[in-house]
Amino acid sequence: MTDPVVPGTGSTPRRSPAGSYGGVVDTKSEIREFLTSRRARITPEQAGLRTYGTGPRRVPGLRREEAALLAGVSVDYYTRLERGNLNGVSETVLEALARALQLNDTERRHLFDLARATQAAPPRRRRRTRQQIRPAVQQMLDAMTSVPAFVRNGRLDILGTNQLGRALYSQHFDSHAQPPNTARFVFLDDRSTGFYTDWDTVAADVVAILRAEAGRDPYDRQLSDLVGELSTRSELFRTLWAAHNVHTHDSGVKNMHHPLVGEIKLSFEAMELVADPGLTMWVYTAEPGSRSEEALNLLGSWTATPEKETVHADHKKQP
Repeated sequence: MTDPVVPGTGSTPRRSPAGSYGGVVDTKSEIREFLTSRRARITPEQAGLRTYGTGPRRVPGLRREEAALLAGVSVDYYTRLERGNLNGVSETVLEALARALQLNDTERRHLFDLARATQAAPPRRRRRTRQQIRPAVQQMLDAMTSVPAFVRNGRLDILGTNQLGRALYSQHFDSHAQPPNTARFVFLDDRSTGFYTDWDTVAADVVAILRAEAGRDPYDRQLSDLVGELSTRSELFRTLWAAHNVHTHDSGVKNMHHPLVGEIKLSFEAMELVADPGLTMWVYTAEPGSRSEEALNLLGSWTATPEKETVHADHKKQP
């Protein structure tokens, strides 16, 4: 059996030694690398600091003493924070650090998640039972017959969907990369580059979503296994993971090329299921009167046809 090609490269993946990936987050290392990477992207000019001399600077972005000045802490204390020691740090200092490094809302939450992880004793890492959605949630999905909808967890596992959602994401469900998971499809199934029109953006977002989830739950064994699998099999995933970017995906637009109906552009909204922490429902809609709405309606009619024919046949068999 041959390895699948890495999407977006046309080449087979270069494998890492078995077992070389130990886990999702070593919290201390994650803090160090996250803060260092955020500091490196900000120039003194962007931070409103005056620079002296015309020669090249030895470090990209801000120096530690400049970041400390902006955060209102001593250089020694800032160095301690950047080395991954957030034990006992106050929310006031974290807020000052977020402002100094110009973190966006997602990055700020990630920093606070990492700080919380350092305060608690690590639990015993256990493999969780496979998540399932409640029957009431599935009924809600099934009641939405004219729009694709599905439920996903923070690891991007697709846990439930309605009929149109399954038709839209049919390649996710019949992929060799199972169980159905957006990250596996994007990085391990070469059809993903044809399905997602803006594949490069999708790939970067997927990794950043997983990185943010790792900060929220650094002891999730299944997330650790997923990241290990993708790191081993995709060089691009390893590169993007090392960038320490974080992202949330609450609303936006997806551009796709469906194998049956062609180009389709859909808006999406994500809604957290309050009664099921960690689960989110995603609903897609097309612009009224658009080509995408026509494509979605066509997909819906094709999806419903087999079921209608089966029901009709069953009725004809009855006396």
